[in-house]
Amino acid sequence: MGFDVEEVEAVLANTKQILHQFLRKSQLKQENSLLFKPFKPLDSYILVLNQIEHLISTRDYKSAKKLSEDLRNLSMEGLHYFQTYDWLMLITVISLGYIGWMIYLILHVLKSYTALFETVFGKEQSVYLRKNTWKVYFSGCLLMGSVCMLLFMEHSPPLYHAYFAMTIFLWIQISCEYQFIKALWIYVHRRENAHLVKLVASFVVSVVVLEILVKSFTNRQLYSWIFVLVGVIASVYLLYSIPWKSGIPFFVWLACWFLSIFTLMPAEIPDNTKLVVLSGLMIVIIGGVTRYLHMYAGDGKYWLSLTHGMKKSKFPLLFLLQTALVVFSSIMVHLSTSRRTEKQELLALHQLINWSIAGVSMVLPLFSGSGILSRLASIFLGFAPAFLLLSIGYEAVFYCALSLALMAWLLFENAYLYLSKINKSSASFKGMEDNMVLTSDDRSLQWSDMRISLAFMVFFNIAFFGTGNFASIASFEISSVYRFVTIFSPFLMAALLIFKLLIPFVLVICTFTAITKLIRVPLLGCYFLVIICSDVMTIHFFFLVRNTGSWMEIGNSISHFGIMSAQVVFVLLLFALTSIYTKDIQTTSSKQLSRKEM
Repeated sequence: MGFDVEEVEAVLANTKQILHQFLRKSQLKQENSLLFKPFKPLDSYILVLNQIEHLISTRDYKSAKKLSEDLRNLSMEGLHYFQTYDWLMLITVISLGYIGWMIYLILHVLKSYTALFETVFGKEQSVYLRKNTWKVYFSGCLLMGSVCMLLFMEHSPPLYHAYFAMTIFLWIQISCEYQFIKALWIYVHRRENAHLVKLVASFVVSVVVLEILVKSFTNRQLYSWIFVLVGVIASVYLLYSIPWKSGIPFFVWLACWFLSIFTLMPAEIPDNTKLVVLSGLMIVIIGGVTRYLHMYAGDGKYWLSLTHGMKKSKFPLLFLLQTALVVFSSIMVHLSTSRRTEKQELLALHQLINWSIAGVSMVLPLFSGSGILSRLASIFLGFAPAFLLLSIGYEAVFYCALSLALMAWLLFENAYLYLSKINKSSASFKGMEDNMVLTSDDRSLQWSDMRISLAFMVFFNIAFFGTGNFASIASFEISSVYRFVTIFSPFLMAALLIFKLLIPFVLVICTFTAITKLIRVPLLGCYFLVIICSDVMTIHFFFLVRNTGSWMEIGNSISHFGIMSAQVVFVLLLFALTSIYTKDIQTTSSKQLSRKEM
C-alpha cells in the first residue's frame, strides 16, 4: 500500500499540534514547580522531528508516517503525565485527610460515648491528658505555614491549600491525643487473646459488609443475597433464643426474604395501578396487625419495651383516621389514573384532594402515642398516602416490604436486648450500669453496637436501590406526579420526585432513632459510627474515580464518590427533619423494665 505525501504531512501536522500542547504544559509546570521532573521520553523530540523531515525529503513516507505516529503517541503520554503531575501528591494528602478524619472520629467516640476513657485512665487523671498540647499546635502551625508557603511559591490552586490545611489540622488533633492512644494500646495488649481475636474478627466483618455495599452501587442484586442470608441467620439465632410460638423468628425470616425480591426487579418501573391499589390494602392490613399487637401483645415480655406509652395518644381515633386516608388515597390513585387513561383532564378538585390527603396524613403522626411501636406505625401510615399517590407500580409494594423489614430489625433488637439482660445476674447488671452509664438512662457504646450502624447503612442504601438505580432517576415516569400537577412544571415535578425518594429514607432513620432509644445508647454516638462507615466507603470510591473510558463510566465513578461524600450531610439533615416525629418517643427505663421482667 502506497503512502501519499499529503497523508504523511497531515499526520505530522497533527503530531506537532499535540506536541506543542505538551511543550506548553511542560513549560507552565516548570515555571511553577520548585522540583521539576521532566517527561524524559520526549527529551530528544527535536531530533525525531528532524528525522521525520529527512524521511519525507527522501520520500520514505511509510517510515515517516510510522515515526510521526510514534511521536504523537509519546506526546499523548506526555500530556497525560503533566495532567496527572500532582496526582500522587493529591491522592496521598486526601487519603491521609480521610484516614485522619476517621481516626479523629474514632477517638472522639471512644472518649465521649464509651467507658474506655475512664477505664484506662480513671477519673482523677483526665486533667493532664491534653497537657503540653501547645507544643503540638506550635509545631503544626509551623508545618502548615511552611507547606502553604511552598504551595504559594508554586502557584498552586486554592484547593491545594485547603487539602493540606485540613489534613494537617486533623493530624494535629490526633497528635494531641497521644497519651490516650498510648494508654489505649497498652490496655488492648493487656486483654486476653480471645478478646483481641473477637475485636479483629468484628472489624473484618464490618469492612466486608461495607465493601459489599460499595459493590452494590454497580450491582444492586447483591441486596437480594444480603437479605436472604440475613433472614436465615437472624431467624435461626432467634429460634434458638426465644420460643418459636412468639412468631418473631418466622416474621424476621419472611420480612427479609420478601424485601430481597425487589432488587431482582427491573429498575424501570412499569405501570400497574392495580398493584398500587393492592398495596394500599396491604398497608391497611399491616396497620391493623400493629394495632392488634398494641392491644393484645403489650404485656408480653418480648413487646414490653415497644408498646410502652401506647395508651397516651392525644387522638384516640387517630388509627381510624390514618387508615381512612390510606383508603382514600388508593381510591384517588385509581380515579386519577382512570381519567388519564381515558385522556380526560384531572379536575382541580381531584388535585386539591390529593394534596390535602398527602399533607394532612404527614401531620397526624405527631399526635400518636409515644411508644416505639405506636409512633413508628403511625409514621408508616402517615407517609403511606403520599407515597401511594406518587407510585405507578411495584414501588408501592416495596414500601410495605421495607416497613416490614424495618419492623423485623426492631423486633430483633428488642429480643437481643431482652436476651442480653436475662443472661446477666442482677448484681453484674448493676455493676455494668455503674461503669457504663452516660446519663440517668443511657448507657455507653459497646463494640457490639456497631451492628446498629452497619444495619442502618444496609437499609439506607436499599431504601434507594430497592426500586431503581442512578440511571432511573433521570428517566422517571411523568405519570408518577400526574396526580398532583397536570401542567408541566419541571421544578415542582422534580421536587415531588425527590420527596418520593426521601420517604423510604425517613422510615429508615425513624427506625434507627427508635432503636437507639430502645437499647438506650446515645444517638449522636451511633451517628458518628455511621459517618465512619460512610467514610470507609467514600475513600474506596475515591480510588475508583476514573479519568479514562466512556463519559458514562467517568461520570458514574465521579457521581458515586460525590454521593457518598455528601451522604454525611444528607443523613444529618434527615435526622434533623425526622426528629420532629421521634423526639418524644419513650421507652420504659432499664430499672422499670428489669423489675417487670423479673
